[in-house]
Formats: sequence, structure tokens, C-alpha cells
Amino acid sequence: MIANGLNTFVVILIYGSLMLLSFLTVVNPLKVNKKANYWFGAFLFLWSTFWSDEIAFYTGCSEVVQSLTVPLHSIQFFTPIVFYFSIVFYTNPIFKFRMADVKYLILPVLNLILLILQNTKGEGNPKFLQVFLLVLILVQVVLYTMLSYLVIRKHQKKIQAFASNTVEIDLSWLEYIISSILILSIVVTLYNVLFPSLPLNVFINFFLLAVIFVIAYNSLKQKEIFPLDENQRNQIIAMQETPSDDLKRKLVSDSDLVKFKSRLSELMDHQKPYLDSELNLIKLAGLIHLTPHQLSYVINTGFNENFFQYINNYRVAKAQQLLVKEEMDKLSILGIAFESGFNSKTSFNTTFKKITGQSPSEFKKKGSAL
Repeated sequence: MIANGLNTFVVILIYGSLMLLSFLTVVNPLKVNKKANYWFGAFLFLWSTFWSDEIAFYTGCSEVVQSLTVPLHSIQFFTPIVFYFSIVFYTNPIFKFRMADVKYLILPVLNLILLILQNTKGEGNPKFLQVFLLVLILVQVVLYTMLSYLVIRKHQKKIQAFASNTVEIDLSWLEYIISSILILSIVVTLYNVLFPSLPLNVFINFFLLAVIFVIAYNSLKQKEIFPLDENQRNQIIAMQETPSDDLKRKLVSDSDLVKFKSRLSELMDHQKPYLDSELNLIKLAGLIHLTPHQLSYVINTGFNENFFQYINNYRVAKAQQLLVKEEMDKLSILGIAFESGFNSKTSFNTTFKKITGQSPSEFKKKGSAL
């Protein structure tokens, strides 16, 4: 009895949390990643409808929900697709739908046909159709979560071409969500196949609730991924979508490359633009009076690094200087990070260790021992 009451309470929390988070994401008080948040909010709303039957039962509205079974379950089939396109818009805010994108409707339409067959008396084997529907939904979830994962991984590589701090815009939190959703989908599908007449186990629901809280925390603090300036944003996205063969094309002559390399190194040594935690390719290109494409070519070809690596090598070198200075002992590791151009301790620790092979604290200890 207590377990049933606890499960009811958790289900209400899950449904209410998803509905509230959906509203907050769509309203988007910070006005960041607008299109992505619209789609992500729609995904959260669709996800919440999977608990509609239970909520209706607890509130005495079962008859109303039962009359809406087909349309309600029909829109639920779009949940993985809406999630996928929210990721697409996070990584490309100017994405436009094309005729080729109609292919994403194939599985939902197939699901809808099977659902109608299941709800039509005398048509086929209801149990078989029910199991087949669950399996098809699982296939759709696996497919679109994997596609979403690939889009995020591609995004994480691309942003290093224009951003000097990537921790807050690399969407790594969505990778964890994808893993959780994938595991949950498999577990829930198996549970529904093995125990079709039982509600979800209270432990599964607790795990779901924890995942939703993690989503809420990360989605509401997600900052704008691309520059707010529309012209800068379009330039960066145009660069990202440029075919790799075009990126390898010689944009400046060899003699100009040597000249631009020297000018860039002099700018970095004297003006120290890397200390600006919001520095991006567009800003630096403006300082050196080159186009973003030209600057990217100079860094990639002249220094054999991408923009992220080039800038953060300077930041880490600056941090190394500060860490061994006695007069800087009053500063914390976070203080050193800010003084070196990093915008967070996580970004500082991750980048510092990747470049030097040791953490800032380890480097400081070794430096102090000398």
C-alpha cells in the first residue's frame, strides 16, 4: 500500500515537473537558443504525455483520456524526432527544413497505422501488435538518440574552430541525457513487454525523476551557443558548413601567410586578446584585420592548430606563469583561471590537463617544490 502511494506521488512529480519544465523552456526567460528551446520544450511536453493515463486514473478523468487514446498516442510517436530536431537547432540555429526531411515521418506514420489497427476490432492480433508497437517505438528511440549523439559529437569538434571556451556550449550534458534516455527506453520497453498490466516500478520512476531534474538544471542554465550578433552567427555557421575541400584551399599566398603569422603572434604577445574569456574567431579576425576564413586558414595552416588550441595554449602558458609566482599565492585556482582568460574552473582544469598532462594544482605543487 505504501509502495503504491509512493509510486503515485512520484508519477505526479514526474508529470508535473515535465509540464513545468516544458513551459519554462518554451517561454525561455533568458531568450537564448530560441528555436532549440521551442523544440526542446515541445519534446518535454510530448514526453510528459506518456504519464497521461496514470494521471487521468488518479484524477478520475480516465474516460476523457481513453477517448483521446489514438490522437494522444499518435503525437507521442513524434517525441524522439522532436528531441532530435531540438539538438539540430542547438547546433545550427539557422537550420531550415527541406523536402528530404520528410523521411523522418516514415516511422511515425508506420506507428500510427499500427496503432489504428490495434484499436480496430477484429483486425490482426492485438497482443502481437502491442508488442510490435513497443519494439518499433524502441527502434525509433534508439535511432534518433544515436543520430542526436552524432550531431552533438560533430558540434563539439566544429565549435573549436571559432570558440576559445567550449565547456558551456559543447552540449555535453545532452550526451548524458541521451545515454539515460536510451537505457530507460530499453528498460521500460522490456518491463512493458514482460509486465504489460503493471504500472512502472517505483525505482524506475525515481530514476526518471532524477533524470528530469538533471535535465531541468542543465537546460535552464544553458547559455547561448553562437554569437548573438546575426552577422557573426551567419559567418560562423557558413564556415562550419563549408566542405572540407574548400577549407583546405589556399586562401592566402605563402608570403602573406608568413606575414600574417608574424602579425598574429605579435598581437597575441602585446595585446593579449586571449585574456578575454569571450574571445572568438570573429573578434580576433577584427583585431588583426582579416576575414574569419583567412584567420582560420592562418591558424590551421601556419600553426597546425585549430582556433581553440591556439588560444588556449597562450592561456595555459599564462596560467603556468601565475601559478609559480609567489605574489599570486593569494589567488585561488579559480582566480588564476579568470586571470588567464578562462571562464570557469571546469574549463581551466580540463584544458590545462589536456595541454600539460597535469592538473593546475599538481603543476603548482611541483613548481613550489623547486
